[in-house]
Amino acid sequence: MRVTVRAATFVAAAVTLAATAFAGPSLAWDVEATPVVPVTAAHAAASVSGSTVILNAVSLPTGNKAESDFSSPVATHAVATLEEESEELDSEALKGRSLQELVSEFSSAEVEDEQQHCLAGAVYFESKGEPLQGQLAVAEVIINRAESGRFADTLCGVVTQRGQFSFVRGGRLPSVPTGSAHWRKAVAIAKIAQRELAESKVSDALFFHARRVSPGWKRLKRVATVGNHVFYR
Repeated sequence: MRVTVRAATFVAAAVTLAATAFAGPSLAWDVEATPVVPVTAAHAAASVSGSTVILNAVSLPTGNKAESDFSSPVATHAVATLEEESEELDSEALKGRSLQELVSEFSSAEVEDEQQHCLAGAVYFESKGEPLQGQLAVAEVIINRAESGRFADTLCGVVTQRGQFSFVRGGRLPSVPTGSAHWRKAVAIAKIAQRELAESKVSDALFFHARRVSPGWKRLKRVATVGNHVFYR
């Protein structure tokens, strides 16, 4: 009997010793040491208010590259799309109005970017004080040049191109009195021309000169005389 008890005691001790010696970290330790990273993101819902798109926050793990690559392009694209659609709707609503009405509509508008500033500047320095159709014709020529492939491919490039406009000095436009009525009218004309809201008598012209001079452009086709300028293509 004693031999059997001692044997059983020895076996129990051996099992206990083996379990203590070879036991590894627990599953709980593994879980705590290696946090589980969620791999799903909350659906990015968008709400629209007027012409503004608001994207709900996207839940992503901190430091995940997708956090910076996901939301911004989507939001930018959505806002740009809405602005383009809004501009198209506005343009449709404005078409059919007289040039005078259109100028009044944009009389308090500000320039949108550098290119529009260059176009308005050219209208201002070249044709301020002329009839509205004459100012629109000047803007049309500058836009036509930028799209022709024969001149610079930007409005600023066309306006500041060497030897083209006498008001340009050192490749730059002079400063403009932006608070004047003439400037506000020039900005309105630039916007109208860019959005093609009004018919122009010189829609395909690429050249013009003041009526007081006669450069003898015999190789060019005369298109029209509008205001104080003669236009050719």
